[in-house]
Amino acid sequence: MPQADRLGEKTLRGIPVSGGVCRGKVLVLGKSQQNVPSYNVEASQIPAELERFENALIQTRREIVEVQQQVTQAMGADHGNIFEAHLLVLEDHTLIDEVIRVVNQQQINVELALKQASEKYMKALASINDDYLRERASDMRDVIERIMKNLLGGTDHFDVRRLTEQRILIGYDLPPSTTALLNKDLALGFATDIGTKTSHTAILARSLQIPAVVGVPSISQVLRSEEEVLLDGYNGLVILNPTDQALYEYGQLVKKKRDLQTKLGGLREQPAVTLDGVRRPLSANIERVDNATQVNDYGADGVGLFRTEYLFINRESLPSEEEQYESYRNAAATLRPHPIVIRTLDLGGDKLLSHLQVPTEVNPFLGWRAIRFCLQQQPTFCAQLRAILRAGAENNVKLMYPMITCLDEIKEANSLVAKCKDELRRENIAFDEAMPIGAMIETPAAAIAANHLAKSVDFFSIGTNDLIQYSLAVDRLNEKIAHLYEPTHPAILQLIKMTVKAAHDHGISVSLCGEMAGDPVLVPLLLGLGVDELSAAPPLIPSTKYLIRRLRLNEAKELADFALHCQCGQEIYSRCEAFSKKIAPSLFEN
Repeated sequence: MPQADRLGEKTLRGIPVSGGVCRGKVLVLGKSQQNVPSYNVEASQIPAELERFENALIQTRREIVEVQQQVTQAMGADHGNIFEAHLLVLEDHTLIDEVIRVVNQQQINVELALKQASEKYMKALASINDDYLRERASDMRDVIERIMKNLLGGTDHFDVRRLTEQRILIGYDLPPSTTALLNKDLALGFATDIGTKTSHTAILARSLQIPAVVGVPSISQVLRSEEEVLLDGYNGLVILNPTDQALYEYGQLVKKKRDLQTKLGGLREQPAVTLDGVRRPLSANIERVDNATQVNDYGADGVGLFRTEYLFINRESLPSEEEQYESYRNAAATLRPHPIVIRTLDLGGDKLLSHLQVPTEVNPFLGWRAIRFCLQQQPTFCAQLRAILRAGAENNVKLMYPMITCLDEIKEANSLVAKCKDELRRENIAFDEAMPIGAMIETPAAAIAANHLAKSVDFFSIGTNDLIQYSLAVDRLNEKIAHLYEPTHPAILQLIKMTVKAAHDHGISVSLCGEMAGDPVLVPLLLGLGVDELSAAPPLIPSTKYLIRRLRLNEAKELADFALHCQCGQEIYSRCEAFSKKIAPSLFEN
């Protein structure tokens, strides 16, 4: 681009995927350029060639598992699971067998065979009229580049861990394995030529709270390293040579956001109480013992969901009862006197024990998972139950079963709890005799049968992520049908109201721990529907508390009454949005 063309303000537009504003110098990463050698190999050399391929696959798996473990430790198991898609590429026998076939039949080097095979599959994926499947081509490209690098004995074209100065990163694409390693103090933000809101890169950017814009056509060619730009992750803009007016307006936006954060921070010790004096506990969802300190830092009233899967996945053997006990006890001790709800294993679906030889299921989310897995793997389940009961000696632990669909599951699980208690008594080991036991309501069957289930547990917790997914038959990560994933669908609100009524009729409480609990648009609606407690990711607690402290419960009930009698989910959402923006406008300013 001629210098004269770059003097005025130029705005590049893309897709906003992670909110925030940053300004700084650009570092253009560009595409990874790997010169793939091309040569023939003798028949006698083929075994050695395939051995190089196998070693590269092993090294690549080791690298991806290392990234996965870092992400799991820093951001939680849900984000670590993103890299399961990468690991599956390494186990794709269609691709691997194709490479082996090409080497054997054409007698060419393995790098060239990998290039030919992978380009064919990535081209097929990229041509499909489905954004979700096209994004999986990005995952495959990330893995193939790593395999090729290991075959060639090279290094990453740019290792973001070597970044020493603050920069806004610009590239054709930013692979998830690169995004996961970004240092948010140095990587101010990033923008890419390609990408969608549902990409793994976008999900990681939001978790890291790094402003990001994707799908900006040719931005890696338009911008040059060391140029200064302003990146707006709220509205999907990258501005080259911003005018003084633009800088002033964005400066005001940043100031308002900073003032809001200060205001939210001041609520840390304040209760979540409505203007008409009704208190509603706000709890946090955590995945590791290390996250327990965040609960206090963000001013939560305890933990409404402690996911325990991290102790079981990405390892070659089961954790012992003692290892689990220490983990649960440490979390409980850190949080005392605040309560902590420990959910038993929710393995299955997209999370399976690495050492189990589990047959491939056509639809794993409707298969052998959660409470079904536990009841069929009783030694594993009982070891966990004993560990949780023992941690209950801290006097602030509750136990919760996931994915309940019928009363028989609760009865069988409760009988195993009773058996574990008998064992602990005989062994003279301290535990909580009266530990509260709850059930997650995350299937339509559980919500409809809630009146029966409530007789056998001490509390309910509604898991809206799965409840919506199962009720509406929608995979929310599938871009082609993501618009059908509708939290305010009339059926979902009826299921929530049905669950709340059943709980209250039997004198037990009901919390809600899905993503709806941290959405400021939907919080008033949930309180109006009668939910007793909300549980969300720790960083969402302050804004949720701010919102609750600015509403009246009777107004929230009026909103819920409207929603329960409305037939259109979008109309319900619009009414909720208008209500929340009216009582807390600063939460919605972009």
